[in-house]
Amino acid sequence: MTSIKIYTTPICAFCKMAKDLFKSKGLGYTEYDVSKDMDKQKEMIDKTQQYGVPVIDIDWKIIIGFDKNKIEEYLAK
Repeated sequence: MTSIKIYTTPICAFCKMAKDLFKSKGLGYTEYDVSKDMDKQKEMIDKTQQYGVPVIDIDWKIIIGFDKNKIEEYLAK
């Protein structure tokens, strides 16, 4: 089973696009709102050295931003 985590903020349009893509494929995911969850914000920054969202973790492979081609590639594996 594919593990999907997405680090988001409420106003992030690219976060919504990523979540909509997962929903359209019937895939579940765990969402972390890094504007409210400081532990998850630190985790995201530690993983990526990035402050921007979305950060998507698919089976421990990281995608920074909404990169549909990379998401599709990681989901196909």
